Amino acid sequence: MTIRLGVPSKGRLMEKTFDWFGARGLVLRKNGNDREYAGVVEGIDGVELALLSAGEIPRELAAGRLHLGVTGSDLVREKVAGWDLRLRELAHMGFGGADLVIAVPQSWVDVDTLDDLDAVAAAFRRNHGFRLRIATKYHRLTREFLREQGVADYQLVDSQGATEGVVRNETAEAISDITSTGETLRANGLKILSDGMIHSSQATLFRSSNADWSDRHRVTLDALEDKLGL
Repeated sequence: MTIRLGVPSKGRLMEKTFDWFGARGLVLRKNGNDREYAGVVEGIDGVELALLSAGEIPRELAAGRLHLGVTGSDLVREKVAGWDLRLRELAHMGFGGADLVIAVPQSWVDVDTLDDLDAVAAAFRRNHGFRLRIATKYHRLTREFLREQGVADYQLVDSQGATEGVVRNETAEAISDITSTGETLRANGLKILSDGMIHSSQATLFRSSNADWSDRHRVTLDALEDKLGL
């Protein structure tokens, strides 16, 4: 019986994850060619590697099909309701950083805070007969944040493509999106609200509370945590 560790299957997230474990004495590598979605873990017994998309890993952790998984903290919070009851953060890994933020047009010179956005949203509804549209891929996180901050009179619209372009294309009035530097937002005529930070995300090692944790699994986990310095 082995612990299943899920990691991103491609790109910089995979490479950085492999480097992070490698720096702690564990070698993660793909099994065979680049199309293989299984791998091996060297340096400890009883751990098998599953290569998945970063977006799949939160679901697999929540279902208990993975014992451990590396993915963005934003994805876990967005995709897993009550995530903190079903998963536990074991380590912030220090890469894959990005911020989920609320951004509005730069032309809204008097809008700098969420209170300003709330006032604009109320006026927008009075003047246009429908709610101000905020485009996002992060519905759960955005809705919870705006509710906690007391912002009303808006509607979330799903963004399937490049979210930062929707305001210029007039399919939304504001956005909630992930950014690393803010450069792309500024290039599209947007600015981040001064108190519009929803979540600062990074790659994180999670443990599933719903997985099968037999005594043997727990012994392996203890050895793994010792190896990783957790």
